[in-house]
Amino acid sequence: MRPLAIVIGGTRGIGLSCVNRLVADGYAVASTYVSAGAPPEQAHVRAYAADVTDEASVAALFAAAKADFGTAPRAVVVNAGVNVPPAPLADFPSADFARLLSVNLTGAFNALREAARHVEDEGAIVALSTSLVRRPLPGAGPYIASKAAVEALVRSLAIELAPRRVRVNAVAPGPVDTDLFRSGKSDEAVKRSAALSLFNRVGHADEIAEVVGFLVSSKASWMDGQIVQPNGGLV
Repeated sequence: MRPLAIVIGGTRGIGLSCVNRLVADGYAVASTYVSAGAPPEQAHVRAYAADVTDEASVAALFAAAKADFGTAPRAVVVNAGVNVPPAPLADFPSADFARLLSVNLTGAFNALREAARHVEDEGAIVALSTSLVRRPLPGAGPYIASKAAVEALVRSLAIELAPRRVRVNAVAPGPVDTDLFRSGKSDEAVKRSAALSLFNRVGHADEIAEVVGFLVSSKASWMDGQIVQPNGGLV
C-alpha cells in the first residue's frame, strides 16, 4: 500500500506540482481545493473540499483521508495561501490584512495543528513560506508578516514533535511563475521580479516541488526545523 500524503492547496501552481511529485515518489495523495471546482481525477489522488480558515473543515479532511486511504498520513504539505494587491502600510486596507491573516496564518495554524495530531511517527510536515521574509519589498509587509508567522510555527512544532521523530520544515521560495504570482502583474513587474534572481528569471513550480519532495523523503532525515529557500540567489 502506498503511504499517504496530504497536500493542502494542491489543485494548481506549486501545490499541484507537489501532488505530482509525491505521486511519482510512490505516495497516494489527498489533495484539497476550495476556490475552484474539484480537479480532474488522477491515479493515486483523491480531491477533498476543505476551507483552511475553518478548523472543523480541516479536521474533517484529515478524518476523511484516513478513512478513505486506510492509513494516517506519513507526509503533510501545507500550501494553501493567498496574496492581495501590494500597498504601502499606511494605506493598506484592513480587509486585505484580515484576509491574509485568516488564510495564511490561521489556515496554516489549523492545518499544522491537525498534521501534528495525525501524522505518523517518523513522518514529515512541510509548510510553504516565502523568501521575502528575508528580502522584504515595499508594499508586501502584511503578506510577508503572515508568512513569517508560519515559519515561527514551523520552528516551534519541530521541537514539539521531535520525540516522535517527525520532521517539520518550511520551503520559502522566491518568485515562482504561477497564476497567483502573475495575477495583477504587468510584464514589467514580472521582469522586475525576475531581476531579483541571480539567474534573471522567476522559478518554476516543479523546482519548488522537488525541494518539498526531498524534505518529506528519507534523504532529508537530518533536516528539521529548517527554512529552505529555493530562490535563484534572491537571498
